[in-house]
Amino acid sequence: MTLSSHDVDHLRRCVALAREALAAGDQPFGSLLVAATGEVLFEDRNRVAGGDATRHPEFEICRWAAAHLSPAARAAATVYTSGEHCAMCSAAHGWVGLGRIVFATSSGQLTGWLREWDAPSSPVAALPIAQVVPGVVAEGPVSDFEPEMRALYRQCFAPA
Repeated sequence: MTLSSHDVDHLRRCVALAREALAAGDQPFGSLLVAATGEVLFEDRNRVAGGDATRHPEFEICRWAAAHLSPAARAAATVYTSGEHCAMCSAAHGWVGLGRIVFATSSGQLTGWLREWDAPSSPVAALPIAQVVPGVVAEGPVSDFEPEMRALYRQCFAPA
């Protein structure tokens, strides 16, 4: 996997959004939708603290893209995210027809860390994106982001 400097910059923004989410009392996840031209079209962070467990940024990206982009523009776009899509978000990504996904940390990493910290596991199976959406280009995890994301996850999910 070879990422460009633009890919890394977009992942940095995702991690910043994850920090914002945690600071706001939410789970630390952040995502961007980037057009083929490199323009950031939409960004969001987790908003599940209000009680709606579907308020993942990747799912919001899918909703926004379906409402605002043509099928061709969706397929040419890239989703960047601080953590690999859950099965719900992967399925939405596939149904909407978005393109490439680049993630900083994997769902497998998060699952392992949750076990290590004796934290509750996710109610949804931690499936790799490609298992849910065969054929999608999914790149990650990116080791440079592991220490910071692990610390954010630990702050959020590890029992006190």
